[in-house]
Amino acid sequence: MADARLLADRATAPLTAARPAGAVPGPPPAAAAGGRWRSTDLLGPASEIEIEHGQSVYRLRLTSLGKLILTK
Repeated sequence: MADARLLADRATAPLTAARPAGAVPGPPPAAAAGGRWRSTDLLGPASEIEIEHGQSVYRLRLTSLGKLILTK
């Protein structure tokens, strides 16, 4: 019974937890499992973020037409 309740709680839990102001966002739960990322989870209220990959920094930008552009 406890296992069923735990699974039900996980199924109805929000995908992202509240973050303190100024906190650097961590990966959403789906991403931690290698799943699909939502652009809103990555960008939050911003229209552009920087992503560090090795020694490079990439920019992920949301255009006014709702498209995503990734540049180095």
